[in-house]
Amino acid sequence: MPEHTGETRNEQLTRNIGELLQELRVAQAGVQILFGFLLSVVFTDRFHDASGFEKALHLSAVALAVAATALLTAPAAWHRLLFRTGSRERILAVGNRLVLVGLVCLALAITSTVALIAKVVYGGIAMVIMGVLCLLIFGILWFAMPFRLNPANGGQPTGPPK
Repeated sequence: MPEHTGETRNEQLTRNIGELLQELRVAQAGVQILFGFLLSVVFTDRFHDASGFEKALHLSAVALAVAATALLTAPAAWHRLLFRTGSRERILAVGNRLVLVGLVCLALAITSTVALIAKVVYGGIAMVIMGVLCLLIFGILWFAMPFRLNPANGGQPTGPPK
Protein backbone atom coordinates (compact mmCIF):
# COMPACT_ATOMS: atom_id res chain seq x y z
CA MET A 1 0.00 0.00 0.00
CA PRO A 2 1.69 3.24 -1.08
CA GLU A 3 2.24 6.04 1.37
CA HIS A 4 0.21 9.21 0.83
CA THR A 5 2.29 11.87 2.55
CA GLY A 6 1.96 14.69 0.05
CA GLU A 7 5.68 14.43 -0.74
CA THR A 8 7.23 14.30 -4.17
CA ARG A 9 8.98 11.04 -5.07
CA ASN A 10 12.35 12.70 -4.51
CA GLU A 11 11.29 14.04 -1.09
CA GLN A 12 10.01 10.60 -0.12
CA LEU A 13 13.26 8.91 -1.21
CA THR A 14 15.29 11.50 0.71
CA ARG A 15 13.20 10.92 3.84
CA ASN A 16 13.39 7.13 3.46
CA ILE A 17 17.18 7.23 3.07
CA GLY A 18 17.40 9.42 6.19
CA GLU A 19 15.19 6.99 8.12
CA LEU A 20 17.28 4.01 6.97
CA LEU A 21 20.51 5.70 8.03
CA GLN A 22 19.02 6.64 11.40
CA GLU A 23 17.89 3.03 11.99
CA LEU A 24 21.40 1.85 11.15
CA ARG A 25 22.84 4.05 13.91
CA VAL A 26 20.86 2.02 16.44
CA ALA A 27 21.97 -1.36 15.08
CA GLN A 28 25.59 -0.28 14.66
CA ALA A 29 25.97 0.52 18.35
CA GLY A 30 25.03 -3.05 19.24
CA VAL A 31 27.40 -4.48 16.65
CA GLN A 32 30.29 -2.33 17.83
CA ILE A 33 29.85 -3.28 21.48
CA LEU A 34 29.55 -6.97 20.65
CA PHE A 35 32.53 -6.87 18.29
CA GLY A 36 34.71 -5.16 20.91
CA PHE A 37 33.75 -7.78 23.48
CA LEU A 38 34.48 -10.63 21.09
CA LEU A 39 37.87 -9.20 20.17
CA SER A 40 38.91 -8.74 23.79
CA VAL A 41 38.00 -12.32 24.80
CA VAL A 42 40.86 -13.76 22.75
CA PHE A 43 43.42 -12.00 24.92
CA THR A 44 42.30 -13.55 28.20
CA ASP A 45 44.02 -16.48 29.88
CA ARG A 46 40.76 -18.38 30.11
CA PHE A 47 40.31 -18.29 26.33
CA HIS A 48 43.58 -20.15 25.81
CA ASP A 49 42.19 -23.01 27.92
CA ALA A 50 38.93 -23.16 25.94
CA SER A 51 38.01 -26.28 24.01
CA GLY A 52 38.22 -26.45 20.24
CA PHE A 53 34.43 -26.27 20.05
CA GLU A 54 34.36 -23.13 22.21
CA LYS A 55 37.04 -21.49 20.08
CA ALA A 56 35.15 -22.41 16.90
CA LEU A 57 31.91 -21.00 18.34
CA HIS A 58 33.78 -17.81 19.25
CA LEU A 59 35.26 -17.50 15.76
CA SER A 60 31.84 -18.01 14.18
CA ALA A 61 30.44 -15.25 16.41
CA VAL A 62 33.31 -12.97 15.31
CA ALA A 63 32.68 -13.80 11.63
CA LEU A 64 28.96 -13.09 12.05
CA ALA A 65 29.75 -9.78 13.79
CA VAL A 66 32.09 -8.84 10.93
CA ALA A 67 29.38 -9.71 8.39
CA ALA A 68 26.80 -7.71 10.36
CA THR A 69 29.17 -4.74 10.52
CA ALA A 70 29.84 -4.82 6.77
CA LEU A 71 26.17 -5.28 5.86
CA LEU A 72 24.87 -2.64 8.27
CA THR A 73 27.42 -0.01 7.26
CA ALA A 74 27.21 -0.60 3.50
CA PRO A 75 24.12 1.61 2.94
CA ALA A 76 25.83 4.54 4.70
CA ALA A 77 28.99 4.07 2.62
CA TRP A 78 26.95 3.77 -0.57
CA HIS A 79 24.99 6.89 0.29
CA ARG A 80 28.19 8.83 0.82
CA LEU A 81 29.86 7.49 -2.35
CA LEU A 82 26.79 7.90 -4.56
CA PHE A 83 25.60 11.18 -3.02
CA ARG A 84 23.88 13.35 -5.64
CA THR A 85 24.13 10.77 -8.44
CA GLY A 86 20.40 10.12 -8.62
CA SER A 87 20.84 6.65 -7.10
CA ARG A 88 18.65 7.08 -4.02
CA GLU A 89 16.02 4.59 -5.14
CA ARG A 90 18.62 1.89 -5.86
CA ILE A 91 20.51 2.60 -2.61
CA LEU A 92 17.24 2.30 -0.72
CA ALA A 93 16.13 -0.94 -2.39
CA VAL A 94 19.47 -2.75 -2.12
CA GLY A 95 20.30 -1.13 1.21
CA ASN A 96 17.08 -2.44 2.71
CA ARG A 97 17.99 -6.00 1.71
CA LEU A 98 21.51 -5.61 3.08
CA VAL A 99 20.16 -4.32 6.39
CA LEU A 100 17.78 -7.27 6.71
CA VAL A 101 20.61 -9.75 6.11
CA GLY A 102 22.80 -7.71 8.47
CA LEU A 103 20.16 -7.95 11.19
CA VAL A 104 20.04 -11.73 10.74
CA CYS A 105 23.84 -11.84 11.09
CA LEU A 106 23.65 -9.62 14.17
CA ALA A 107 20.99 -11.84 15.76
CA LEU A 108 23.11 -14.93 15.03
CA ALA A 109 26.27 -13.25 16.35
CA ILE A 110 24.53 -12.31 19.60
CA THR A 111 22.99 -15.78 19.88
CA SER A 112 26.39 -17.42 19.31
CA THR A 113 27.99 -15.19 21.92
CA VAL A 114 25.29 -15.90 24.51
CA ALA A 115 25.51 -19.62 23.73
CA LEU A 116 29.29 -19.52 24.15
CA ILE A 117 29.02 -17.76 27.50
CA ALA A 118 26.39 -20.26 28.66
CA LYS A 119 28.62 -23.17 27.53
CA VAL A 120 31.67 -21.88 29.37
CA VAL A 121 29.80 -20.99 32.54
CA TYR A 122 27.17 -23.74 32.81
CA GLY A 123 27.82 -26.39 30.14
CA GLY A 124 26.30 -27.78 26.97
CA ILE A 125 22.67 -27.97 28.08
CA ALA A 126 22.66 -24.31 29.11
CA MET A 127 24.28 -23.45 25.77
CA VAL A 128 21.43 -25.11 23.85
CA ILE A 129 18.72 -23.59 26.03
CA MET A 130 20.15 -20.08 25.82
CA GLY A 131 20.80 -20.39 22.09
CA VAL A 132 17.23 -21.48 21.41
CA LEU A 133 15.82 -18.74 23.66
CA CYS A 134 17.88 -16.08 21.89
CA LEU A 135 16.81 -17.31 18.47
CA LEU A 136 13.18 -17.28 19.57
CA ILE A 137 13.43 -13.76 20.99
CA PHE A 138 15.05 -12.34 17.86
CA GLY A 139 12.91 -14.38 15.51
CA ILE A 140 9.67 -13.30 17.15
CA LEU A 141 10.47 -9.64 17.88
CA TRP A 142 12.48 -8.79 14.77
CA PHE A 143 10.78 -10.91 12.12
CA ALA A 144 7.54 -12.73 13.07
CA MET A 145 5.78 -9.79 14.76
CA PRO A 146 6.51 -7.25 11.99
CA PHE A 147 5.36 -9.80 9.41
CA ARG A 148 2.10 -10.32 11.30
CA LEU A 149 1.57 -6.58 11.80
CA ASN A 150 2.07 -5.83 8.11
CA PRO A 151 -1.33 -4.91 6.63
CA ALA A 152 -0.27 -6.50 3.33
CA ASN A 153 -0.14 -9.85 5.16
CA GLY A 154 -3.56 -9.42 6.74
CA GLY A 155 -2.22 -7.79 9.91
CA GLN A 156 -3.95 -4.98 11.72
CA PRO A 157 -2.90 -1.39 10.93
CA THR A 158 -0.46 -0.10 13.54
CA GLY A 159 -1.08 3.61 13.13
CA PRO A 160 -3.27 5.83 15.26
CA PRO A 161 -7.04 5.53 14.83
CA LYS A 162 -8.53 7.82 12.19
